[in-house]
Amino acid sequence: MRRALALVLLVAAVGCRQDMHDQPKYKPLRESTFFPDGRASRPLVPGTVARGHLHDDTATATGKRGEAWLADPPTPITQALLARGRERYDIYCSPCHDRVGTGQGMIVRRGFKRPPSFHIDRLRAIQAGYLFDVVGNGFGAMPGYAPQIPVEDRWAIVAYLRALQRSQWATLGDVPAGERAALEGGR
Repeated sequence: MRRALALVLLVAAVGCRQDMHDQPKYKPLRESTFFPDGRASRPLVPGTVARGHLHDDTATATGKRGEAWLADPPTPITQALLARGRERYDIYCSPCHDRVGTGQGMIVRRGFKRPPSFHIDRLRAIQAGYLFDVVGNGFGAMPGYAPQIPVEDRWAIVAYLRALQRSQWATLGDVPAGERAALEGGR
């Protein structure tokens, strides 16, 4: 009797099986007769923010305060920030802009359009917020890197870029006194 009952339960369980690939569902971006707009994919609820992407400081997230670009990065410039900026710059920017920012990167040597040098007057005078926006959203032939580079790293790149620009136009007066003696002794 027990065996017969177990056999009946086993047959019932196998016979009523509905595989996941067989289940009723909507596939992304397909049509739907259920919703009035005819779309299976539902639009996001206004104000929805993906986990980990809430930027409550819009100036830091956009590079703008109101309609004006930020003149300087909104984070303190530290040695660690510049090191991180250099690392990210070398990965994402140097293939086109090269390691010193002259626009003669490996991609250019392979025939792609040459980007401008970061050391021209126009780009040395441009606001840091604008540079941040270009890194994130791109400009001209340059793609936007917002999906690959988090906000903090984009600001680190901008800080490093400013240091790179300054390094190419530095005077002896820009060198700290303790290190200036070492430079003058090398003459």
